[in-house]
Amino acid sequence: MTSSPTNFHPAARKEDWLPTTKKEVELRGWDSLDVIIFSADAYVDHPSFGAAVIGRTLEALGLRVAIVPQPDWHGDFRDFKKLGKPRLFFGIAPGCMDSMVNKYTANRRLRSEDAYSPDGRHDCRPEYPTIVYSKILRSLFPDVPVILGGIEASLRRLTHYDYWKDELRKSILCDSEADMIIYGMGEKPITALCAEMSSGKSINEIHDIPQTAYLCRESEIPGGISADDVVLHPHETCLHDKKAQAENFKHIEEESNKLHASRILQEVDDKYVVVNPPYPPMTTEEIDKCYDLPYTRLPHPKYKGKRIPAYEMIKHSVNIHRGCFGGCAFCTISAHQGKFISSRSKESILKEVRQIIKMPDFKGYLSDLGGPSANMYGMGGKDWRVCEKCKRPSCINPAVCPNLNTDHGQLLDIYHAVDALPEIKKSFIGSGVRYDLLLHKSKDENCNKTAKTYTRELICKHVSGRLKVAPEHTSDKVLRLMRKPSFKQFEEFKKIFDEINTKENLRQQIIPYFISSHPGCTEEDMAELAVITKKLNFHLEQVQDFTPTPMTVSTETWYTGFDPYTLQPVYSAKTQREKLAQRQFFFWYKPEERRNIERELTRIGRPDLIKKLYSGVSIHKKTFTQDDDNRTKHRREEKPTGMRRRNSRK
Repeated sequence: MTSSPTNFHPAARKEDWLPTTKKEVELRGWDSLDVIIFSADAYVDHPSFGAAVIGRTLEALGLRVAIVPQPDWHGDFRDFKKLGKPRLFFGIAPGCMDSMVNKYTANRRLRSEDAYSPDGRHDCRPEYPTIVYSKILRSLFPDVPVILGGIEASLRRLTHYDYWKDELRKSILCDSEADMIIYGMGEKPITALCAEMSSGKSINEIHDIPQTAYLCRESEIPGGISADDVVLHPHETCLHDKKAQAENFKHIEEESNKLHASRILQEVDDKYVVVNPPYPPMTTEEIDKCYDLPYTRLPHPKYKGKRIPAYEMIKHSVNIHRGCFGGCAFCTISAHQGKFISSRSKESILKEVRQIIKMPDFKGYLSDLGGPSANMYGMGGKDWRVCEKCKRPSCINPAVCPNLNTDHGQLLDIYHAVDALPEIKKSFIGSGVRYDLLLHKSKDENCNKTAKTYTRELICKHVSGRLKVAPEHTSDKVLRLMRKPSFKQFEEFKKIFDEINTKENLRQQIIPYFISSHPGCTEEDMAELAVITKKLNFHLEQVQDFTPTPMTVSTETWYTGFDPYTLQPVYSAKTQREKLAQRQFFFWYKPEERRNIERELTRIGRPDLIKKLYSGVSIHKKTFTQDDDNRTKHRREEKPTGMRRRNSRK
């Protein structure tokens, strides 16, 4: 990353941020605090960073809240002591990404930088900060409740496979010794929790807040275990029965995707983890309130002169909705944000754009006007009564739901309103585009027309030279397990992309993302992927090895060896040799890979593919640049599977 350190607004004062030190608390005239949040990320006061959103939400309730970013967890724990005891609770915000995904690649190698730390430093957070911070606070202040939030805790609320420890682990409540998890997007549950605690209730009495999880004895479960509860196989059973773990996950995912979910119970260590159903999707009015809070949109002044890579990527971008109904098998977005779309109002979006316009370093270009997916804004069920009975993990796979409104009209209206602002030179769409939505043939001709208009405007007006899309694979068998559309749809979309570029005299590239070693994928599948993408003139470098992350169907399939929905066996490449054997096919065009690829194709009985890859082809070492049409150079370090799209914030 070569961008310069953040330029601070000249009018900004330290009091404009939530306090991070005792001196800053005193600047506000406070002698005590209600809530203290310990964050494993640097403190960036921006609506894409979870600690800032929760902190501002609490502030809007009239509470005195402070954030301690990246406390030193060594030595005498002075960072954990410096602000004393809060009146209500300590909150743990472990980061916008899972700490282990943030730290390590799929090969368990240290990443080149920590994107959420100043200057990308690696030593600012521990592994599993949720557990580390919580245990420290429990030892120092045993009588103060500890509340967990964020991706790390949210996706580890029940028994889960941990790829980095290579073991099945209990709910993170057990290891952290915390009192409660707020899972998913936390504004509504934390507001309810503060109301309950402010009324005088102790944390051990608060068991009815939606979207929370806690540990208790069987006799303490409110109302007892009822027929309406989903009771999972106990943790101890899952330790020796992988099929039981696979069965568990099916129920967990189904309840995550229902409008009216059931309570989930799982026995562990002679207690039960109780997971209350989530809140309904946020209304436009509710989500507007979250984004309209008084963020400075800047890192705290303590980072002046330092670069925070993740902030540099999103500082001139706007998130316009939450949720994703794609249901990709390897993705954590719907597990955390839900599959139902909550869209902001046009007024709220324009208000944020005008704030960006006032930033000293803004040059007229919005880096992204999107969300977890680029083109789901304003979409949802036509008949809500149908959605109330649905438990499908995806609204568009294996086919687009006939009840889904796929009209891109509202989204086009947002684009037009933003681009009409005189200070905006161009707004780019950096989020992932679902081309299956654009290609869908609706019974409503209006929807089909707006999809065509959207496609043309996207390509002509909102691409910064490269349009990123994610076919992920070419094999229909693998794509079914990924819950992705057939590769034929990508080829159809690429044809449209190329035609529009030719007609408009644009020199733009389409950048496809692919994954190797996903459950169900074999070396033969990867070899055929190489042949198919070669025919399309792609020299792939936007690729990654599958990374198992908690609470995805792909991870459960990879670990257990069974498809959780059918309980049929599924092969997965697990050893280093198997993974590298698959990955090498991405780079068939590199001379140093040719010998190994030819040997591997002979070994697996597919020497016919050698001719398709290499016959009549002279491969020379070459640097591929933006001028190489239909070839991709944009190399990426193995980004965490399913987390490419922005706003994974808690």
